[in-house]
Amino acid sequence: MVAPVNAVLLDIEGTTTSISFVKDILFPYAREHLDAFLHENWETDECKSIVGMLRDQVAADRRSGQPAPPLPPADAEPAVLRAAVGRYLLLLMDADRKVTALKRLQGLVWRDGYRSGRIAAHVYEDVPHALEQWRRQGLTIWIYSSGSIAAQKLLFEHTPHGSLLQQFSGHFDTTTGPKTEQESYSKIAKAIGCSPDQIMFVTDIPKEAEAASGAGLLTTLAVRPGNAALTADDRQRYATVTDLRQVGVV
Repeated sequence: MVAPVNAVLLDIEGTTTSISFVKDILFPYAREHLDAFLHENWETDECKSIVGMLRDQVAADRRSGQPAPPLPPADAEPAVLRAAVGRYLLLLMDADRKVTALKRLQGLVWRDGYRSGRIAAHVYEDVPHALEQWRRQGLTIWIYSSGSIAAQKLLFEHTPHGSLLQQFSGHFDTTTGPKTEQESYSKIAKAIGCSPDQIMFVTDIPKEAEAASGAGLLTTLAVRPGNAALTADDRQRYATVTDLRQVGVV
């Protein structure tokens, strides 16, 4: 597998980091600490911004037919509004919605968990070695995840290998666009400043690989423990690796 690339674009869940860490550690932590976070941070600008984003999301959901209970007006009793916001956030969590307001809120809750030591991030053992290898080759390395940019940075800052943040040239999240839409990858290529065919995207999700390929990016599927099984067609269409050091770049 040899590809003339100048940049590597990485997914997180199922690629650099185990799905079980995200599903069994991060998501339950955010759910368990949601009420306490809202109560303690309700008057902060961060929290007010998220509430405003949630109001916009409710309106968008209702236009598209998604279940979205209306939020009380801004001048409602704070406890009433806070409870309604909490219920809507739980609804979004239950549906595993990739909406920016939820992802930003989760990142803030996880920030407290990482800083307190209650959360220790997971990355596969090959990840720091692959990052160093690519940097020595003169490649830039970027992250594209449905988790907020703040949450991405927290994860890579608190790994058992120390902070890996210095290895990355930048991060992309849902503010760029959905990961299954071709246009998102065109935007990323423009932001990186490379021709799409000079970017290698590594993910565990074939639909994301399909969208990236449609935008002209090179693609590789990560095969990790706990990832969804790939079909024979997936394996025929895309290169696969079990270790990021196997990604071919020249």
